[in-house]
Amino acid sequence: QVQLVESGGGLAQPGGSLRLSCAASRTILSIFSVNDMGWYRQAPGKERELVATITRGGDTTYADSVKGRFTISRDNAKNTVYLQMNTLKPEDTAVYYCNAFIKETLMSVAMFYWGKGTLVTVSS
Repeated sequence: QVQLVESGGGLAQPGGSLRLSCAASRTILSIFSVNDMGWYRQAPGKERELVATITRGGDTTYADSVKGRFTISRDNAKNTVYLQMNTLKPEDTAVYYCNAFIKETLMSVAMFYWGKGTLVTVSS
């Protein structure tokens, strides 16, 4: 069974930085392949929205609201995706969710998996 485990959330001041990590793993044996990975967020009372995505080859996309402030990266050997968040704003406050398109075994169909989320609060 595949798991995505996020870490790195917490409290930051406006203008500050945080780094989120998300590691994909399988309960028994290793994952066959991890393809696109990404970060989404959901603020209180709002719908979940895309923050950034990255392909296995390193191509990235960003929401306009985070361009120039956030950087997504990944370590394919560790099946881990990162989100470096700089110049944080109060409106960045949300639960951040990791997402990955994973083929668990050679014989399985690739599908999207979600982490449980990590809370980021930006406040003075």
